[in-house]
Amino acid sequence: MIRKSFLSLGVMAVLAVTMVAYAVRVGNAAPDFTGTDSNGKTQKLSEYRGKYVVLEWTNNGCPYTQKHYESGNMQALQKEWTAKGVVWLTVLSSASGEQGYMTASQENAYIGKEHAAPTAAILDSTGVIGHAYEAKTTPHMFVIDPSGKLIYAGAIDDHATIDSSDIKSSKNYVSDALSESMAGKPVATAYTRPYGCSVKYQ
Repeated sequence: MIRKSFLSLGVMAVLAVTMVAYAVRVGNAAPDFTGTDSNGKTQKLSEYRGKYVVLEWTNNGCPYTQKHYESGNMQALQKEWTAKGVVWLTVLSSASGEQGYMTASQENAYIGKEHAAPTAAILDSTGVIGHAYEAKTTPHMFVIDPSGKLIYAGAIDDHATIDSSDIKSSKNYVSDALSESMAGKPVATAYTRPYGCSVKYQ
């Protein structure tokens, strides 16, 4: 029994080390992925090498997501940065039957209703992309530079509330990361703790 316990502990330790070794880290290459967007088009991260890419995890039933969409803040960010050549990929990792799950037609209708402007909305109901990035909340934001390196991961801003009135006074970490990197400067705040609803994985 003792020997079996030690063997079990050993296996667990190896698994833990393996998980840490493959964890997403700012400064490392962003994990490549392939997914299908709401228009049926295949989206592959590596195809955007040479461009800045923002990944935005979303769930339209989450009050934290609603804060940024109902106020128009997320759409404004999408329009501002895609106009500057940034690729903005919204990712839906809610499993079928869970809050935030959307079919392609439902997501397209939502995008139209909210006047959202992502480059594409990727349907990730199996959670493969979400788990690859260890996406924990909605929203959870990631910024990737033209070399394919992850330069920011975390919250959208520094006000972890559902109150849209605090958006104007918030420090937007995504905009700051893009602005600093595009100016050739290091990203001052490269990692923050994300806030929002938990991603509704299967």
